[in-house]
Amino acid sequence: MYDFEPDEEQALIIETLHGFAENEIRNAAREADEAGALPQKLLDATHELGLVANALPEEHGGGGARSAVTGALVAEELAWGDLAIALGALSPALLALPVAEFGSDAQKSEILPRFTGTGFRPGSLAISEPRHDSDPFRPRTTAKRDGDAYILSGAKTLVPWLDGTDRVLVSADDGGEAQAFLVPADADGLSHEKADFMGIRGLPTVDLVLSDVRVPAAARLGEAAGCDLGRLIDSGRVALAAMAVGVARAAFEVSRDYAKEREAFGSPIATKQVIAFKLADMAIEIDGARLLCWEAAWRLDRGLDARREATLAVDQARRISLAVTDGAVQVFGGHGYIRDYLPEMHLRNASGFACFEALALV
Repeated sequence: MYDFEPDEEQALIIETLHGFAENEIRNAAREADEAGALPQKLLDATHELGLVANALPEEHGGGGARSAVTGALVAEELAWGDLAIALGALSPALLALPVAEFGSDAQKSEILPRFTGTGFRPGSLAISEPRHDSDPFRPRTTAKRDGDAYILSGAKTLVPWLDGTDRVLVSADDGGEAQAFLVPADADGLSHEKADFMGIRGLPTVDLVLSDVRVPAAARLGEAAGCDLGRLIDSGRVALAAMAVGVARAAFEVSRDYAKEREAFGSPIATKQVIAFKLADMAIEIDGARLLCWEAAWRLDRGLDARREATLAVDQARRISLAVTDGAVQVFGGHGYIRDYLPEMHLRNASGFACFEALALV
C-alpha cells in the first residue's frame, strides 16, 4: 500500500527546504541566470543542510538515510526555488550516490569522505551524447581494455561542470555492456568546452571529448563487479521528474497569485472562466505527475524494477512542466515575456527537460 503522507522527518525537510528555497534560492536565481554561474556561498549553505551527505553510508561519514522518496521531495522543493541552483546544489550526488551504491570498498573509502566533510564539493556525471539517437543504455563512447587499464573514446554533452570538479563519472560501452568509469577532470585526452543553453543558464555545463583517455582498471565503477547503469538512469529520471514537478508548481503558484491580483474590467482575472479553468488544469496535471514520480521512487526504495515507472514519470513531468510554464506566461500576458518576472525563466528552464537525461540522482 502507498502512503501519500510524508513522515515527520520528511515533513520537517520539506518545511526547511521550502523556507530556504523561498528566502535564499529565489533571491539568487535571477542573478545566477544572468551571470551564468552559481553563487559559491549559496552552494556552501546547501552543503551545510546535508542534502547529499545525509544519504551516504555512516561508515564514510554520512547519515545513512538514503531514500529515493525523500530525495524526490528534496529535488522538487529545491527546483521550486530555481532549477539551475537545484541541479548545482545536488551535483555532489552525481558522483557520490553511484559510488555509494556500486563502488568498491577502495572507491568508497577514497571518494565518499570528500562529500561528507566540510565545504561544498561538486560532482559530475556524463551520460548524454551529442547525437540525435542518444541512448543512455547503449553509449557510443567506448572503453577498451588495455592490460591493466582502459582507454576511453567518445563524446558527451550536458555535463555539469562546477568549479572544483576533479572527477567525472563517464558511461561507456565495455565489450557490449554499459558501464561507468571514474575519470580525473585533468586526465590526458579529456577536453571540455562550455555549453550555452536557453535555460538553466546558471548551471555551468560542458561538452566533453574523450580522445584515448587512459584510466587504470580500478577506475571502473565497482571495479571487477561493475555497476548497474540502468538503475542509475532510473534514479536520474525520478530526480528529473521531481524537479520538473517543482518547476511546474512554481510557475503555477506565481501565475495563480498574479491572477488573483491582476484586474481586468473591474474584477480579478482569476474570476474569468478561461483563466480559472487553465489554472485548475495546471493543478490537476501537477498532482498527477507528482504521484507518478513518487510511485517510481517508492519502487526504487524497495529494490524493485522501476524502469517503466521512472520512464513514465519523467515523460509525463516533462510534458506537464512545459505546458504549465507556457500557461503561466499566458496568464501573465505581456508581463510574462518580460525578464523581470519569473514565468519567462520558468519556461526557458522547463524547455530543457526534453533533452535532460542524468543531471541529478535520488
